Amino acid sequence: MSQQEQASRRARLAALRERGIEPFPARVGPRTSIAEVRKSFAACPTATLEAQKPRVAVVGRVMANRSFGKLRFLDLVENGQRLQVSVRKGEIAESAHAIVLDLDVGDFIRAEGCLWRTRAGELTLALDSLDFLAKSLRPLPEKWHGLTDVEARFRQRYLDLLVNEPVRQAAYVRSRTIQEMRAFLDTRGFLEVETPILQPLYGGAAARPFQTHHNAYHQALYLRISDELYLKRLVIGGLDRVYEIGRNFRNEGISRKHNPEFTMMECYQAYADYRDMMDLVEGMIPQLARCVLGTTQIVYQGQAIELEGPWRRMSMRAAILETTGIDVDQAKDAAELAVLLRNNGIELADEPTWALSVDALFSEKVEPRLIQPTFITDYPLELSPLAKRSSEDSRLVERFELFLAGFELANAFSELNDPDDQRARFEAQRRAAAAGDQEAHPMDEAFLEALEHGMPPTGGLGVGIDRLVMVLADVPSLREVLLFPHMRHEQG
Repeated sequence: MSQQEQASRRARLAALRERGIEPFPARVGPRTSIAEVRKSFAACPTATLEAQKPRVAVVGRVMANRSFGKLRFLDLVENGQRLQVSVRKGEIAESAHAIVLDLDVGDFIRAEGCLWRTRAGELTLALDSLDFLAKSLRPLPEKWHGLTDVEARFRQRYLDLLVNEPVRQAAYVRSRTIQEMRAFLDTRGFLEVETPILQPLYGGAAARPFQTHHNAYHQALYLRISDELYLKRLVIGGLDRVYEIGRNFRNEGISRKHNPEFTMMECYQAYADYRDMMDLVEGMIPQLARCVLGTTQIVYQGQAIELEGPWRRMSMRAAILETTGIDVDQAKDAAELAVLLRNNGIELADEPTWALSVDALFSEKVEPRLIQPTFITDYPLELSPLAKRSSEDSRLVERFELFLAGFELANAFSELNDPDDQRARFEAQRRAAAAGDQEAHPMDEAFLEALEHGMPPTGGLGVGIDRLVMVLADVPSLREVLLFPHMRHEQG
């Protein structure tokens, strides 16, 4: 904003006060929403408007101020809805007309008058009474190109919402998606709960946490990376179906699929397993699409996707074999697998374990190709310290991940409820941490104590809300569906 424009707006602010007009009043008079006005009168014939002269009062932000000699038109916008306002000199008090002439784009007003229709058919309010509601001291952007101003868009999301309608629509898709997800789970007997965000020990996922400090207790605390272990405590306590929709925090990098602060839905169902969770999510996501979009046939970034089930189900081994021709079971350890990968032109950046090598191979070669909804099952045990072993292969666990549009959307287990097996898994994770794995799961004695009291067979499911909304809103990046994504410090 130039100093000249800033000075000009402040001069008009001073002029309002000199006329005895409060530019930031505390009260707003009676009004009808612009949405309601349009709903009631958009189809009303011109002749009826001329005969009845319906009188309304509306409020909103001035988004345009155009002059046509003695006739002036304003565009007034309230909550994304627009109404044209006409101002004709001589049909409004001189004091009010002077205010109109000094209106800046961005100012808020209350406009009252009768409705009419222009020759072009535009529903219009003929202004005869004006109240000033708030002065805008900075101009709104005339152009706001996403690629050239992407950093500014995210830093000044309030401007982005004002001038980019797709951003507003994504916000509505997000809100409606969460609303319908709650309804879906509530009708199936799940109880919505809240668990601690500040935790004395993080757990429930493989991730690095954010650490903070409680001054009064002189206690180290962590922002949760998952709410899994607390939700399982509730199942142990007899709440057989629970869910939580809330924020998790992971101290990781940022990409189109990652943000350090993100929203998850996690639910747990007693007397169920991962196959029940498959049925649950396979029913939920199409239902959300029908409620939010009106269809299960969507297009994401130019790719047609059918969300209605049944969805494809295949093991991780089979998916890798189908895509790459590599059978990972031919390698009994990491060294053999590394040779197998090199022989097929694949080099991994470091020397991970067999399980981590399989996971890296899947992520690089298979995941981007999973466009239609697909359940991938039978994960290596090492990757899933909280999941029950497969009854068919003790090296694997009863787990699935749902992939859609080329990335993971959901994760589910038959939850491990054997406390001795869980302790052994935590011990293995502790050894991995000592060897340098910064995302290894910590030993959690409090959770083990709870588990020793007995937990029924339980199925657990986590769904990434942000990624789901990305797909439903057809936007390329997670940051487009977060109203305030994490940003670097501004340079300079």
